[in-house]
Amino acid sequence: MQNLLIFLIITAIPTFIGLMKVFEKAGQKPFLALIPFLNAWIWLEVIEKPKWWFLFVLIPFINVFMLLLMLVETAKAFNKNQLWEQGLAAIAPFYYMPYLGFSKNETYQTKAIRVPFKKSKIREWTDAIIFAVVAASIIRMFIFEAYTIPTPSMEKSMLVGDYLFVSKLTYGARMPNTPIAFPFVHHTMPFSKTAKSFVEWIKFPYYRFFGFKQVKNNDIVVFNYPDGDTVALNYQNQSYYALVRSYGWSQVNNPNFIPPGRQLPMGKVIARPIDKRENYIKRCVAIAGDELEIIDQQIFINGKKAENPKELQYQYFLITQPGSMFSKSELKKLDINRDDIDMYSSTIFSPGYHSYITNNLLPLTYSDTAFTENELPNLGMITLSEKMADILKKSPKVKHLERVIYKKGIANPDNDIFPHQPNIYPWNQDNFGPLSIPARGETIALNTDNIHLYKRIIEVYENHDLELRDGKIRIDGIESNTYTFAMNYYWMMGDNRHNSADSRFWGFVPEDHVSGTPLFIWMSLDKDLSLTEGKIRFERTFKVPE
Repeated sequence: MQNLLIFLIITAIPTFIGLMKVFEKAGQKPFLALIPFLNAWIWLEVIEKPKWWFLFVLIPFINVFMLLLMLVETAKAFNKNQLWEQGLAAIAPFYYMPYLGFSKNETYQTKAIRVPFKKSKIREWTDAIIFAVVAASIIRMFIFEAYTIPTPSMEKSMLVGDYLFVSKLTYGARMPNTPIAFPFVHHTMPFSKTAKSFVEWIKFPYYRFFGFKQVKNNDIVVFNYPDGDTVALNYQNQSYYALVRSYGWSQVNNPNFIPPGRQLPMGKVIARPIDKRENYIKRCVAIAGDELEIIDQQIFINGKKAENPKELQYQYFLITQPGSMFSKSELKKLDINRDDIDMYSSTIFSPGYHSYITNNLLPLTYSDTAFTENELPNLGMITLSEKMADILKKSPKVKHLERVIYKKGIANPDNDIFPHQPNIYPWNQDNFGPLSIPARGETIALNTDNIHLYKRIIEVYENHDLELRDGKIRIDGIESNTYTFAMNYYWMMGDNRHNSADSRFWGFVPEDHVSGTPLFIWMSLDKDLSLTEGKIRFERTFKVPE
């Protein structure tokens, strides 16, 4: 915040000094340029624009666009009609306003005496495109942005193929960390898989403008992926830290290393600022100050059973009649996407694999029957709401349907569960915690066990040097047994509980990663269906996610 204020002061002072001289050349009193709001009113007189423009000067974020427009109109008042001249006035007013105001060669001219400037067709189109791009970029940055749902992690609350508008104003718009970027793309240039779409030689610190509300329990939240601060470019859809846990730091950071069973090498490893990390959308199940625990899939907040979303889904273990499959029309009737069902041939289920399943799950009715490899029925994992599960259990194609529940205390076998210390925290996605969600200003006692819960917060999110040595914890070189959090944190989970990469796998979401919340779905397309089969889901148009 301090650096941002310094930057604004350094650029604003010469701009307003220049504006004072511009006012003087236009016959206005120079000191009026220093009086907030009144200066905008007088400025409109100088550039001879209607006074109703002043209303837009008062609207947050829209006034950013109005400032740029008024700077361009000021350049026109000095007969500066070339595109580069007007662009320089908008981009570098701290240089151009003093130049116009102090230069003896530059004269203010009213419209009545100004020589009309005839624009070419190309110039007219160029101006229109620039106007549209700047206006849309400001709206996208501060007010609302269009998103699409690419994965089924929030089904059935939100479906793959939902197109929605996300409000940036609800929780307060963020000042962008990287303000200079290619328009309308996130972090990578069009037609490229690796080229950055932003520059980092100008960076702003985290700052959030006022919002209409705070993040609350059960809000659907859009945020930047916390684990996405570092990515291997050829494996951007995977957590860099999960890759390191699987293959080792030296291998993942070797651009020529090809993971077993893969075709592509790791490629270059890069870092990304907060606002250029992947956008995720999940439900906030716990806010700062809460204590979270998951017991046999049910979330408890501060010891009380949490309210479950209406469209909550779980993964079920499915046994079908031999050779039985579901048709596209049957899946649509049951409201099941193809992404939500994986049917397997009995040939890929060896007795050893079947043993692995029954040993790691609570006893299921099908486990009472001994199957040989050739006698195994068709097996699969299917993702359903409880309502759909009850319907499917009655289907003649299904022999058995049982929800997957991990035994309490059995850690995730791949060490994927946060905080990735199964010997200390033997948690899994269905039995997790208890865990306290950090709040700004809260001070906790640290020890060699719980430091693993808060290590990333201290080191990465709050930028301290952390060292563990000889059983001692040192923060910024000082031995510490307590820590006070500088930000609020949240716990985000998908409604599709067994098909969601969420906080159970990578931990807390800092407040500076929160981007917005969905307003409404403006279009929804079913990728499994054609237009004649009902590809457009009209029933979801203008629906508000809940």
